[in-house]
Amino acid sequence: MYKVSLAPMAGMADRAYRLICKSHGAEYLTTEMISAKAVCYGDKKTFEIAEMDQSEMPEAIQIFGSEPEFMGKGAYLLLEHASKKGITPSAIDINMGCPVPKITRNGEGSSLMKNPGLAGRIIDETIKNTSGIPVTVKMRLGWDSASINVVEFAKMAEAHGASSICIHARTKEQMYSPSADWSWIAKVKQQVSIPVVGNGDIFDGNDAVNMFKQTNCDAVAVARGALGNPWIFEDIRDRLEGKTPKNITKSIRINEAIRYLKLAVELKGEEKGVIESRKILGFFVKGLYGSPRVRNLINLTSNEKDMTELLLSMED
Repeated sequence: MYKVSLAPMAGMADRAYRLICKSHGAEYLTTEMISAKAVCYGDKKTFEIAEMDQSEMPEAIQIFGSEPEFMGKGAYLLLEHASKKGITPSAIDINMGCPVPKITRNGEGSSLMKNPGLAGRIIDETIKNTSGIPVTVKMRLGWDSASINVVEFAKMAEAHGASSICIHARTKEQMYSPSADWSWIAKVKQQVSIPVVGNGDIFDGNDAVNMFKQTNCDAVAVARGALGNPWIFEDIRDRLEGKTPKNITKSIRINEAIRYLKLAVELKGEEKGVIESRKILGFFVKGLYGSPRVRNLINLTSNEKDMTELLLSMED
């Protein structure tokens, strides 16, 4: 099994950025979260989010929704779409952890942790429609601190046939702070026999090493720690192997930002590629001298040439 993966991040970990992270050692990728219902209704933009090629493997497709029939059919259609290009995704990942209100208010994402029965039916229906492709589940600790049920929920997912689970060690109400409570990952690991992936507060190689030691998890998934920092995967690998991580200079950061921009334009076209790359480019330059001014200008730049020149200006 892989040891280090890039966690799915809607609006951030697009195909271009996933490829950048893979080139720096991310062993496993997952698409941005995809609405199973939108897939069933044939939404073109939704299918675009699911685009992948063989160079990205191993890679999972992540879906979300709250209606078993749509989840099963959506998974089937996405796999059919991939197969037409000769691609077999590594898994269908079900999002049962997203804490964003526009998702949870519809009973999707982490809201499903309040309804294990429905969650189980979703897993069942998805598995029925994936022709043996593994089905995995992403979850949180529970809805809030008074209703942490991750151990029971993980056991339920395993009982319904999930191949592995990924745990973000916070509740829905905590969103992304305070610190993740890794002790719950360890508790789940003791209770299930399927692989457990730990997620939450991995910002450098030492964090990953500590998570492995403290939880005995099978793998780690890096989310916010990878934003503008694809080298975190090399850092993790080096730390696990007892090596000294390399120093990432300003020049290296700027040139990698430009490489990401170029790839985004190649995959999406110039206008869309430039606009949708702005968030990640802002993370690439964060912390560098002059970055507040440049980050403001990034949001006003609409073509590849000007964006490239703006980024290169930071090397002066």
